Amino acid sequence: MKATGIVRRIDDLGRVVIPKEIRKNLRIKEGENLEIFVDGEDIILKKYSMMNKINDLALELTDAIYTFMKHNIIITDTDCIVAVSGPLKKEYLNKNISEYVSESIRKREKMLESYFKEVSFVDGVYIKCSYVSSTILVNGEAVGIVLIVSENEKLGESEVQIANIVSSFVSKYLEE
Repeated sequence: MKATGIVRRIDDLGRVVIPKEIRKNLRIKEGENLEIFVDGEDIILKKYSMMNKINDLALELTDAIYTFMKHNIIITDTDCIVAVSGPLKKEYLNKNISEYVSESIRKREKMLESYFKEVSFVDGVYIKCSYVSSTILVNGEAVGIVLIVSENEKLGESEVQIANIVSSFVSKYLEE
């Protein structure tokens, strides 16, 4: 554990304020859920992600789809890449998503970029590609996104349909 030197008082309702600098560094946004753990006498707060429930399933799903279509397929939660299959796997898996992807999730975008465009899906990494995105919605809340990415072929409507099917499947699985 890393000490910050910051001390906060618990108010009469049991609330503690997490300093703005820490929220910004950890990408904790207003309204997000935190999971509370107890380890001996330590209280641990961890960002909560519904997608943590399905990490293994997501990886199996992306592997199966990659085998079929040979384009990178990426599944994210609202903070990081949860599953990747294809050449981008080593570079992207478990990395923080870019502000561009975060904004796409927030806007609940479904998009086809058929022409090659330089874009960042992961913080600080830019690639020129064609891509498709489909937001994962669970009970009306945007919890992640499915991306299909190609660095050498223009993507089209069939990839849009696959991304929509994957996001719909993940949504239904998480609702249960």
